Amino acid sequence: MARRHRTCRRAAAERLLAGLQERLPNQAILVGARPACWSGDWATRPWPAKEWRPARLRGAPSPTLHGCAQRGDEPGMRVVVTGGAGFIGSHLVDALVERGDQVLVVDDLSTGRRENVNPLAVFRRLDVRSPEAAAAIREWSPEVLCHHAAMASVSRSVREPLLDADVNVVGGLRMLEVARETGARFIFASTGGALYGDAAVLPTPETEPAWPVSPYGVAKLALEHYLYCYRAQHGLGYLALRYANVYGPRQDPHGEAGVVAIFCRRLLSGEQPVINGDGLQTRDYVFVGDVVRANLAAIESAACGHVNIGTGRQCDVNTLLRLVAERVGVEAVEVHGPPRPGDQRTSALDASRARSLLGWEPLVPLEQGLEETVAWFRDHPS
Repeated sequence: MARRHRTCRRAAAERLLAGLQERLPNQAILVGARPACWSGDWATRPWPAKEWRPARLRGAPSPTLHGCAQRGDEPGMRVVVTGGAGFIGSHLVDALVERGDQVLVVDDLSTGRRENVNPLAVFRRLDVRSPEAAAAIREWSPEVLCHHAAMASVSRSVREPLLDADVNVVGGLRMLEVARETGARFIFASTGGALYGDAAVLPTPETEPAWPVSPYGVAKLALEHYLYCYRAQHGLGYLALRYANVYGPRQDPHGEAGVVAIFCRRLLSGEQPVINGDGLQTRDYVFVGDVVRANLAAIESAACGHVNIGTGRQCDVNTLLRLVAERVGVEAVEVHGPPRPGDQRTSALDASRARSLLGWEPLVPLEQGLEETVAWFRDHPS
């Protein structure tokens, strides 16, 4: 099994190298031993990703697909996406399937939805903390493991820090062990918005210290440290993507996270949204299609470490309500409630490192992304 897996990995690496050499004929591509994280001269810059748009309905043709290169006759990669029935994970699964990859989705459906899962992906309803999930992934023998499964509520992490650590740290460690055993590259859905706290520098680069003010942020940072440890001890290939506040179609409007989705659902239903606190807290809102493109670039890259995935633009919640209301076609009325425990005041991410290492930058401005998102919620009223 190990020999077969190494052969598959070698073939995948040769395909990737050939593709890079074809697309970048004038750029030297270094292979073999690589230094520790962030020796930037060895990192090759992949070809630019196209713009991505979600299909409005499952199975409906999307004019630009997901912006991913079609593999043609080339065999696809074997990829696992944990949390692949959720908001971001399901869009990533769609993009991987569309480009010809073989995808296993592992999700316990605690927050994800079965109907989000692409019918061409293999689905297993399993908790990432369980031995059964690890066994299913070992049997799949992936080349890449994209870890999006998480307990993603900041406020719930404040109320239940032990549960948060169990899901986000212990569950993540179990996935790391599987990646170590199978030799899979590990792409981790981390956080930038909750990691840096109220940073002194905005937009915040990765060089700023990480002082999370919520258990959720602490857990994400802890798993990043485990990734670095596994790189040093076992040679694990990985990249942690520190997301800003991701929004877009399929976001859950019923939980405590996802303010864009909450505003869309309530305004379209004729209900009054309630803003937590004074509404002057700022966030960096990045469209889910741009986040999918970052994941695809991370999969194809040899880069190791952590990168911010955001726009660098701050938008306060009061302004966000007005922008959503304009696209719904109703008047924005601000109603304020108490602030949420664990919320920070400001957040915006500097994505310069993602641009230099991955060739990634956000393509969808907030106003355009909100148009897409409102249209999707209008088409999906339930």
